[in-house]
Amino acid sequence: MTRHFAIIGAGAGGLCAAKYLTAKGVDVTIFEAGSKVGGLWVYDNDSGMSPAYKSLHINSEAKVSSFIDFPFPDDAPLYPDHAEMSRYFERYADYFGLTPHVRFGCRIKTVEPDGEKFQILLDSDETAVFDGVVVATGHQSVPRHPLQVDGFTGDYVHAHAYRTPAPYADKRVLVIGPGNSGVDIAADVCTVTQKTVLSARSPVLIMPRMMFGVPNSRIFLKLERPFMPWRMRIWLRTMLTRMFHGRMEQWGFRTPKTRTHPISHPTLISQIAWGRVSVKPGIANVTGRQVSFTDGTTEAFDSIIAATGYNTEIPFLSEALSPVEAGTTHVNLYNRVAHPANARLYFIGFFDVTGGSNIRMMDDQAKYIAALVTGAVKRPAEAGMRRAIAIERAWTATQFPDSPRYGLELDPRRYRKLLATDYRGRGP
Repeated sequence: MTRHFAIIGAGAGGLCAAKYLTAKGVDVTIFEAGSKVGGLWVYDNDSGMSPAYKSLHINSEAKVSSFIDFPFPDDAPLYPDHAEMSRYFERYADYFGLTPHVRFGCRIKTVEPDGEKFQILLDSDETAVFDGVVVATGHQSVPRHPLQVDGFTGDYVHAHAYRTPAPYADKRVLVIGPGNSGVDIAADVCTVTQKTVLSARSPVLIMPRMMFGVPNSRIFLKLERPFMPWRMRIWLRTMLTRMFHGRMEQWGFRTPKTRTHPISHPTLISQIAWGRVSVKPGIANVTGRQVSFTDGTTEAFDSIIAATGYNTEIPFLSEALSPVEAGTTHVNLYNRVAHPANARLYFIGFFDVTGGSNIRMMDDQAKYIAALVTGAVKRPAEAGMRRAIAIERAWTATQFPDSPRYGLELDPRRYRKLLATDYRGRGP
């Protein structure tokens, strides 16, 4: 008998999961809130859930940022923008025959167990029953706002709502957070502002996007080896960055001594050198439009853009069914995909890869989900899955800062080894 799975979300993860499941004979229906495939890469997505700004480009080069069996064309730019990414996902969906499986403009109200199946309730009050569900909604749609700015009386937005620099012309703007979005937005908005300040509470290593005329990933691929401990890799990346950008301290940042999420940018350091962006540490307090920083200085701002990350939320799942650990950004999933208490509920894309491409990692997850669904990989007992989740959580705590930003951090080498163990039948 053919099984019928619901896939919630037609972004990178949902499309990839559909491709692998349909290849194994599983019928799928993909529910997409917007009117296009591509998820977060669709600029001004009418789903309302995309954080894409007009200047957005991928952080890793196209060569390693595609699905394994659907490379970018040879003439694609090294770092495609959101428009090229959106077209890429449309081509992918058409090539693998996934587009007819997508129901556009469908928002999910609830997903509830129904005996041995699941019942899905849409916002139109239509219901449908499926043998299983793959949640592919992503984790960048529910902004996490900084508490420090509660007293700010100027214009405030989260980076999720930022699109272009035009509204900030001739204004004094504070961008909070030196992550990928924060450095992108600071370098973008500073071209029109009277003043742009980037607040960096935590240490950060901002690497050049290109090294020796090629994307930095090619250099790291040649120099880093699987046997290298992370302490050595941190040293190597720091030294290479120093060759191009100098010390982080000379630009107002602090060089990290521990493992952090990789950040790279082609122009931010130049914008700082040109005086278009200045860097401040964390925020101490805010009164009106006056922002006091932890270095004792105070400045006035017209606008604040908070690039402070996202909360992990899956609102259509009940508290009993949701894998999100209360009060955190962590998900309690076996190998980041399988619900330990329900063999028919799977998740894809709830991670942030530490070095490498999130899109390429979707291939690994989607293939693994298909193997679990078809029985090609044996699903461990619930107790073993929960032990594995606890072990992975404890390991992650020793590797990354204790911060909401790192709740979904994923080491690609370690993760692929864990999946390989299950493929060999040696799981917990």
